[in-house]
Amino acid sequence: MKTLKLLAALVCFVSLTAFTITTDSGYEVGDVATDFSLENIDGKMVSLSDYKSAKGFIVIFTCNTCPYAVAYEDRIVELDKKYAKKGYPVIAIMPNDTDVKPGDNMQAMKARAKAKGFTFPYLMDEGQKIYPQYGATKTPHVYILEKTTDGNIVKYIGAIDDNYQDATAVKTKYVENAVDALLAGKEIKQKTTRAIGCSIKTKK
Repeated sequence: MKTLKLLAALVCFVSLTAFTITTDSGYEVGDVATDFSLENIDGKMVSLSDYKSAKGFIVIFTCNTCPYAVAYEDRIVELDKKYAKKGYPVIAIMPNDTDVKPGDNMQAMKARAKAKGFTFPYLMDEGQKIYPQYGATKTPHVYILEKTTDGNIVKYIGAIDDNYQDATAVKTKYVENAVDALLAGKEIKQKTTRAIGCSIKTKK
């Protein structure tokens, strides 16, 4: 009897521990993503709920200073141009602590967006409260959300494609494939990939 009670307690502990780890590590595919209100480079606050006609969102944690993020800028612009009109706009969020990375401050964000012709909101994660909710660890790190009656459901997490160095050498366009599947009402074949990029910068 004591052995059974001990096993039961152990199972309970493991279950609670596993739950805690899952929660602390951010969203998984199938989770409902909560909305946010973050400052855009134009000074306005932006929320997902502002996009009344959207079918979903391509949320990308990115920045000015990471070479990986910079390498993907043109491709991010193209994603927005291709999918915003189809109901899946890009929402870019800068998650770094600007005391650690001054090159990612709001003025630098404004300048970068103007220089690269960003067609999407570029938001500051002030206080670094949103990226931990999502579980983002890199720049860039993508979360595709589908708007449903139950909320914004996470449908894909990971990289934009399989070659950050050379857009012309890409073999698999993870984000495009995922959004195309959602638009066609089909199951996404590859729902998670490993995000390749720089670590998100925080104070130690």
